[in-house]
Amino acid sequence: MDYLTGFAVEKALAMDNVFVIAMIFAYFSIPRLYQHRVLFWGILGVIVLRAIMIGLGATIIAQASWVLYLFAVFLIVTGAKMIIFADRYYDVGSNPVLGWVRRHGNVTDELHGERFFVRQPDRAGRLRWFMTPLFLALIMVEIADVIFAVDSVPAIFAITTDPFVVYTSNIFAILGLRSLYFALAAMVDRLHYLKFALAAVLIFVGSKIFLADMFGVEKVPPALSLGITFGLLALGILYSFWKTRCRLDSNHIAEDRSAGI
Repeated sequence: MDYLTGFAVEKALAMDNVFVIAMIFAYFSIPRLYQHRVLFWGILGVIVLRAIMIGLGATIIAQASWVLYLFAVFLIVTGAKMIIFADRYYDVGSNPVLGWVRRHGNVTDELHGERFFVRQPDRAGRLRWFMTPLFLALIMVEIADVIFAVDSVPAIFAITTDPFVVYTSNIFAILGLRSLYFALAAMVDRLHYLKFALAAVLIFVGSKIFLADMFGVEKVPPALSLGITFGLLALGILYSFWKTRCRLDSNHIAEDRSAGI
């Protein structure tokens, strides 16, 4: 049950990552044909980064269990911030790492197929290696995952401190990120209110530790945690579809008019 709860929470938080990845691909004008390559290498990097972060987290908690309370407070604050700034979009172009790479590195203006690097002459006519926008998109995907890992890793530790369960639930949820992206990318506009459900999940997971202390139990039953997590996500998805149904109907009407129906 701890594994299933952790998997559900990590998969849910990965949905928010999907929205950011869609913005990154749109910013760099990455065709769908090449998105698979970016996500493949991006997920490999994620596996390594998550392993390092989970290892550090497990070591810290083993030495000082009170850190779990800091994780819990952090999750509650993060969830509250997600609700307050739910309508704020991720500005890819203002990322300082992207700006630094463009200022100090050689970057091509256009894509070169599915290649991350190309060798071509610079302004002085000397052959140099250049990064392509596809590689910049990969860098931004990795940065986005590091940002989201700051939320997801404490979330899974708030559910269980077993390093094996933490890592397996986290990695198996991430391994499906590529298929999850292509499944949800076309519905990003219709899942706007899912962010509120994700925020509620973070607040609930963070509150579990304090609720357990309040009621004098070791921890909130995993079955209850899993049920509440699924319930919040289902509510967010259904409410999103219900609120955006008028937008979908208006799009169909516009398509029918343009087709002369």
